[in-house]
Amino acid sequence: MADERRELEGDGIFTGVARIETELTSSTPFNCSWYRASLDPSCWRRLNFRSSISRLSPFSRAFALRYRLHSPLSFSAFLRFALHRSRGVVDQLAFPLSSAVSIHDLAYASVKCLRLKALALPDNLMLEDDLRIPELVWRWKDLEHLEMETKPSSFLEAVAEIGRNCPRFVGLKVRGLIRREDAKALARCLPELKHLELSKSYLTKDELLVVIGGCRKLDEILKLVSRIERFEHEGSTLVYSYTCSNIGSRSALQVSFFLSTLDP
Repeated sequence: MADERRELEGDGIFTGVARIETELTSSTPFNCSWYRASLDPSCWRRLNFRSSISRLSPFSRAFALRYRLHSPLSFSAFLRFALHRSRGVVDQLAFPLSSAVSIHDLAYASVKCLRLKALALPDNLMLEDDLRIPELVWRWKDLEHLEMETKPSSFLEAVAEIGRNCPRFVGLKVRGLIRREDAKALARCLPELKHLELSKSYLTKDELLVVIGGCRKLDEILKLVSRIERFEHEGSTLVYSYTCSNIGSRSALQVSFFLSTLDP
């Protein structure tokens, strides 16, 4: 029991849904020792649901049977179960990249996860839903890192809200077209930014200079740019790549700068 509990607390339960599917599909989660350990809220501090929980998986069926659910386990149901067990201590939360997530799930998490430091949003919200992202962000006063697989239509408003309400915010990942107004918003609203990933994004030299001119703590990028005598970006994409195995777990700036040629 002690060893099990130390393992659960070591890297947080659910560092990935692969672990949910691998370990929880066995009889382990339904025996008494695992159940007792899972009652500790700290076991639910880091929740990574980057892959959906299949409604037809053995775990979903066993979970539904165990807790007498009338239908197979859904993501929304399991999210509510996990956040109930966490008792408000969740500080890292990654939503799945699938249609399983609704704006209601995000709204529920905004109320139940007030200590959240790192958040990875889903990538498939409908337009009317992603417009609500800024109104949810203001609840996460401790937010430090945010991942957006797709740049939402409310990006400018979300960045402004983060700048106003999240004084500890230092890390951003976003994918999409970075326009002049986007670069200006980053520079103006997030001057303390230390980590920036724009992989699979598109921006010009001018947008890059606007960002690094306002976000002065991106000093590693600034040093690299200062050595570039000639910058030719036609037919290429300027990309930042920031690699972090666990969102919110690194404090040092880790950014690489490279050009990837587009297919004609």
